[in-house]
Amino acid sequence: MDLTVDPARAVYLILLGTVLIAGIFSMYRSRPGTALRHAAIWVLIFAGAVIVYGFSAELQGQLMPRVAQQGADDTLTLRRSRDGQFHARLMIEGTRVSALVDTGASDLVLTREDARRIGLDPEALAYTRRAMTANGVVRGAPVRLDTVRLGPFTARDVPAVVNGGALGTSLLGMAFLDRFAGFEVRGDTLTLHP
Repeated sequence: MDLTVDPARAVYLILLGTVLIAGIFSMYRSRPGTALRHAAIWVLIFAGAVIVYGFSAELQGQLMPRVAQQGADDTLTLRRSRDGQFHARLMIEGTRVSALVDTGASDLVLTREDARRIGLDPEALAYTRRAMTANGVVRGAPVRLDTVRLGPFTARDVPAVVNGGALGTSLLGMAFLDRFAGFEVRGDTLTLHP
C-alpha cells in the first residue's frame, strides 16, 4: 500500500477544510449551543454508519437467518432460527423456496405446493418411491431440478422428490448437502464448506 501524499492535493484539502469550518463557524457564531448539538448529531450519525457497515454481515445474519451468508473463504453460513432449526432460502428454477435443513433426509424433498410453484404438476407425477418417516411410510415422486441455488452456490441437475403426503415445509437433505466438501454446526451457526 502506497502511503505517499501528493503535496498539492494535501494543500487543496487543507484549504477546503478551512473554508468549510470557517463557513460553519460563521453560521453558528451567535449560537454555540446549537452548533454543539448539531455537531453531536453528525458524530452519532457517522458512528452509526460505521457500526452498521462494520457489522453488516452479522446484522444480516440476525435479521434474515434463512439467507446464506458468504464468508471470505467462500463458506456459506446459516444462522439458527427462533424455532431452533436451520432454514434456508433457496432459489429453485428461479422461484424462492424456503426449506428446512434436514441432515436426516436423504433427498431434497419438495412439498406439493412448492413443486407447483416451481412449475411441476403434482397431480401428473408418479409417486413410485417409498420413504420411512416419523409419520410412517410416505410415497414420493422422483424429479430432477435444473438449478437449485443457495446463496451464491448453484447446483445443476439436482435429484429431488415431491412428497405425496402432508409436509409443512420443503426439506434440504443430504443429496444437496453432499455437493459441499463438508458442513459443521457450531452453536447457532451452520457452515457449509465449498
